[in-house]
Amino acid sequence: MEWIWLIIVGAIVGALGRLLHPGRDPLGWILTIVLGIGSLLIAGVIANGFWRFVLGVIIAAVLLVIWSRVAARSEPRAA
Repeated sequence: MEWIWLIIVGAIVGALGRLLHPGRDPLGWILTIVLGIGSLLIAGVIANGFWRFVLGVIIAAVLLVIWSRVAARSEPRAA
């Protein structure tokens, strides 16, 4: 049952992280959930309770910025 809550809250955290990041995001909904779960796992090491959620949203936004920078570099440029 804990995994179901992790997926649901991960989706919410990932979506909130995408809202905080301006511009176009190169992620689909599955990667948004993975982003949220990853950020919650990182935040779980640092904080507990409500602060885990808040820190998870901030970490999700930071991870999304890093991901968009990496994805922008890997796209071929038009000549």
